Amino acid sequence: MADLPPLATAADLETAMQRESGSISTAALDLALRRASARVRSFTRQDLTLVEHETVVLGGGGRVLALPQRPLVVDDDHPLTVVELADPGGVEVTAVEDVDYTRLGSELTRAYPYYAPTRTMGWPWTRRGVWAPRVRVTYSHGEADVPDDIVDIVLELASMNLANPENLRSVSIDDYARTFASETIGNARLTPGHRADLRPYRRTAFSVVLS
Repeated sequence: MADLPPLATAADLETAMQRESGSISTAALDLALRRASARVRSFTRQDLTLVEHETVVLGGGGRVLALPQRPLVVDDDHPLTVVELADPGGVEVTAVEDVDYTRLGSELTRAYPYYAPTRTMGWPWTRRGVWAPRVRVTYSHGEADVPDDIVDIVLELASMNLANPENLRSVSIDDYARTFASETIGNARLTPGHRADLRPYRRTAFSVVLS
């Protein structure tokens, strides 16, 4: 997969810092945005921007298959393809939505079996209502437009990086003295407030099992 784009633009960063266009080098702006975006993505465990037609192999064996990235994008241009995989070299079965499983958000759920054996009972039928041990999913996910609250956090972090590029604790010139916030030293880091704002976007560490 290609490198993900920053979660905010250089123009937005210049505006947030109240700097004229071109007053900060393009390289410095890009680096600050990449570092800030990496912090946010690392905390949320989400790509956040739109990624199209990504293929992953997930561990199944349960009734609910949680896709790693959200929100899930499914339309004519972004089909969802789900293939159950048997043992290596074995049969592959394409699962069909509303026939083999139901979809709610980023979760694909097997139906409860009741009477005659059907495909909705899962793999294999004797295990009733569960996915195969491994499932290959091709899907699109993320936002075409990054939510404003995420953009705000990225701009704050990037501004911190640019405000103290030399990672100084403090600086004094004649009668002028300035002490930098600890968050700006050694690459700006998320504050407790940032983490609280990002928590709704965060994927828990054990919400999905990769094969």
